[in-house]
Amino acid sequence: MMADNIEHVISYYVIFQKFHSPALGAFAVVSHWLPYLLLAGYTGALADRFDVRRLIQTSMCLFIGVSIGWGIMFQTDSTEEWKAMVLLVIHGIAGVIWNPASQVLIHRIVGIDQLSSAVRLTATGRYLAFLLGPAIGSAILLAFFGPVYGIFINALIYVPMAVWLIRAPYGSEPHSGRQRPQTLRGFGDILATMRVVASNPVLSSMTVMIGASAFFVGNAYQAQMPGFATDLGHGQPGTAYSLLLGADAAGGLAAGLILESRGLLLPNPRTAFILAMIWCVALGIFAQSTSYALAIPMLFLAGFVELSFNSMAQSLVQLNAPGDIRGRVIGVFAMSANGMRTFSGLSVGLLGAFIGIHWSLTASAAALFLTYVVLVVRRGVRAQLEQRSVSP
Repeated sequence: MMADNIEHVISYYVIFQKFHSPALGAFAVVSHWLPYLLLAGYTGALADRFDVRRLIQTSMCLFIGVSIGWGIMFQTDSTEEWKAMVLLVIHGIAGVIWNPASQVLIHRIVGIDQLSSAVRLTATGRYLAFLLGPAIGSAILLAFFGPVYGIFINALIYVPMAVWLIRAPYGSEPHSGRQRPQTLRGFGDILATMRVVASNPVLSSMTVMIGASAFFVGNAYQAQMPGFATDLGHGQPGTAYSLLLGADAAGGLAAGLILESRGLLLPNPRTAFILAMIWCVALGIFAQSTSYALAIPMLFLAGFVELSFNSMAQSLVQLNAPGDIRGRVIGVFAMSANGMRTFSGLSVGLLGAFIGIHWSLTASAAALFLTYVVLVVRRGVRAQLEQRSVSP
């Protein structure tokens, strides 16, 4: 994940400096997440049937290839928009292969009792990568190696994971005592899994909650962070860019360390909704801020609550997923959590090309907040009706 974030720092910065295009930043978001929307159900089914270690290794090889592709393009000064688009699409495909397989692997390693802790610790590791990635990426980009050698060095960071997975444990789950999952028969199987999710109140509420956050905001604002840094002014845009990304990541890292060490915020759907609403407010304030004194604390808060509600939703889904189709359910959750981010590229990125990225992020965060209000009220009304129906 650190290599993934270093790649984003270098590639986003170079294509922003060359093209200054919010639309290309929007495409970076769309191409990164559209594969989840189209393929996560299928890759989740692959995680049910095949050795997840090999699936993760496949994604590592694709990530390495993308970094090498960026390096060749930068070295030969042949950067073009269509080439950047191709590499961004391959990067998205690598992610959709990796994500469900990694979640299934986590479940196999720790089991039910420690699953919530494991998911949150894994998310904390991801945010540590978000923090280290921009810092190391900026140092590589601006101080030491530049974009060409920096992106080649970045490709090497994926190698240890790929090598470790050759003989890593827990790759294949024994199927003794239950039927081996059937071969994926097409979109009908994905629809069947969606019906299972819809029939379970916890699975459905968490999938909808996380899908709404992905649809309206996702991480589209991170692709536009060079623009926010430039608008804030006061210093070098590259340094400001790293500070803003680092504040968001530091918030997530702090959340993981504090919540896990104290055993706080146990998985609960209501708590997840409250945290997600705080995230909306923090992003809205950041979007309208005109100084680092306000922007950095708001991004720190956004990172803190984002890790909290995302890891909580992921834990609740894994805890409530039927064991024989766990990979499929995780795949459907990934379709919602990551695939719906495709449209955040439109709301934050393309809309930002017309009204500015500050107002597009504000509008998106406000729309998401109102959506959560409706979902929370509806959930409360439904719970009251169910309680009345069972009362004597």
